[in-house]
Amino acid sequence: MSARALAIAAQIRSGTHSATEVLAQARARIESADRQFNCFLAHTWERAQGEAAAIDALRAAGRPLPPLAGVPYAVKDLFDIAGRTTGAGGVVQAYRGPAVADAAAVACMRAAGAVLLGTLNMDEHAYGFTTENSRHGATRNPHDPGRIAGGSSGGSAAAVAAGLVPLTLGSDTNGSVRVPASLCGVFGLKPTYGRLSRRGVFPFAHSLDHVGAFAGNVADLAALYDVLQGPDAADPACAQRPAEPTAGALALPRRLRVGILGGWFTRWADGAARAAVQRAAAALGATRSVEWAGAEAARAAAFVVTAAEGGALHAAALRGQYALFEPLSRDRLVAGSLVPAAWVVQAQAQRRAAYEQVLTLFAQFDVLIAPATPAAAPAIGCEELDINGQRVPTRAGMGLLTQPISCVGLPVCTAPVWPADDRPAAPGAPLLPIGVQLIAAPWREDLCLAAAQELERSGVSALRVPQRPESRLQGRHP
Repeated sequence: MSARALAIAAQIRSGTHSATEVLAQARARIESADRQFNCFLAHTWERAQGEAAAIDALRAAGRPLPPLAGVPYAVKDLFDIAGRTTGAGGVVQAYRGPAVADAAAVACMRAAGAVLLGTLNMDEHAYGFTTENSRHGATRNPHDPGRIAGGSSGGSAAAVAAGLVPLTLGSDTNGSVRVPASLCGVFGLKPTYGRLSRRGVFPFAHSLDHVGAFAGNVADLAALYDVLQGPDAADPACAQRPAEPTAGALALPRRLRVGILGGWFTRWADGAARAAVQRAAAALGATRSVEWAGAEAARAAAFVVTAAEGGALHAAALRGQYALFEPLSRDRLVAGSLVPAAWVVQAQAQRRAAYEQVLTLFAQFDVLIAPATPAAAPAIGCEELDINGQRVPTRAGMGLLTQPISCVGLPVCTAPVWPADDRPAAPGAPLLPIGVQLIAAPWREDLCLAAAQELERSGVSALRVPQRPESRLQGRHP
């Protein structure tokens, strides 16, 4: 069975496999392997069986199948699933009761024929970059289980990296798609702010939250993005724009103009992260560096806005259920609820200035490239990173390079880059990826994905599912 979503759909369409068979294989894979990685928080096997059977019934009746027919997927634990309680990585939300309807994104996946397998681990309330969840345990990096998967969508990235499912949904407020995609070595997409509906997704910071996606290759990621597109009046932030399909239009008639972001994006990247950018830049023919002077101010603004909006969102629950919040995020939410309104106004003004400034760069370039994380995945429990001789807290520092982009809402595709010549950072160390951010002007997700596909074609970017002992015995990858 292929690990690629579109290949699975093609096999089901041709009758090579049934959706029920694909589900059984995915379930066996998850039940045998996820004990090591801790990606899943809950499974939806009964629903999955019904969805798979519905696809098989459509085919048996000779009716056309939807684009992701029978493809297994899973979602971060903040997407509503009808009849289930949305946990948002903790227990506080359990008192809200079961969801009465699927989140918009989940409804889109169902309409596209995909089969939902369950919910995935995350930092509680999406406030973190490591998925070291004190209640549910850490999600472990499939390339070295002693290291973090990144966050807050860590379970979503690790599930794809481990070969458990070909597609997952996540969210990105300050880098929560791009950080785990970078550390786990998968492709991730954070679309333009407002491109995808957030209806039915538990919020963190309303003016920064994005729905995002993960896949093992660019074609699958583009197909997933396409089925999620479309206006939704129920989400006030969702742009009332028609869907603009990208899956069939990734090959551009001309070479992309790619600029390399320096300044902030070099200062906070270690040698391995800079080398990843150099490899990707060479493959894309990029030679010109450019500096976005507003990046530091944009990150500071994102910090203020996130703290204030997150604190305000949870203020009532903190007053009544303080002990139920995990310590890692609880105190930051309390502090955020006390941020003066004048600070928020100033931060929003900085956001606007940074946005106008970065837009000028797209007069010269189609895509800007930058590292997605300052370094490769650190060990679970690591409290500090050393970035070019400067010590920064791991939980905040992993977002140093993603937060400025989130603040201004630009679309970004993260593509995995592996060390040149497959040489680890040190003898005996595991081989670890670092992703690059491929950043485009608003609504130009097609350019981000086209750049990622070029990296994939060149061999610079690829999913590498770690082989498990049982799969070696069977002579194939899971």
